[in-house]
Amino acid sequence: MRWKVGLLTTSDEGSRGEWEDTSAQVVRELVEEELQGEIVEYRIVPDETDEIMAALIEMTDYYKADLILTIGGIGMGPRDVTPEATLEVTDRLAPGFAEAMRGALRSRTGLGMLTRGVSGIRGQTLILNLPGDPKGVHESLAAVMDQLPAALTMLRGKGGDGSA
Repeated sequence: MRWKVGLLTTSDEGSRGEWEDTSAQVVRELVEEELQGEIVEYRIVPDETDEIMAALIEMTDYYKADLILTIGGIGMGPRDVTPEATLEVTDRLAPGFAEAMRGALRSRTGLGMLTRGVSGIRGQTLILNLPGDPKGVHESLAAVMDQLPAALTMLRGKGGDGSA
């Protein structure tokens, strides 16, 4: 199965065209090569809760993405609101993904505990918050890539129920 993936970068500078989104290319390569997925929608929005929420809802409800990956906005800065926007639009949490990604970042720099990314489910779509830097994006996705097909299959009502 070819998974449909939405990619959302949150960046004030990026939304104004003042910054090149190199992290998106890292995600695109991993999604296509490792997950056998297809990016069905990609956009950059400013660090505004309402705009992030609207993009997540549209990618889930209109584009029917199986997976949405957000890039950026998960730090402790005053404009880092991606986790809050994600929580507003999700029905259920999927904390294991965020925990694994945070652990991978922490083992590299010790700064993983300073990230606030969340992972949750809206309908049949899994949403994961990734950091903004290309290396952090790669390490975060690499930490969970092997579990994504099983999770996405479960969300489609096929496969195991995921209970321990």
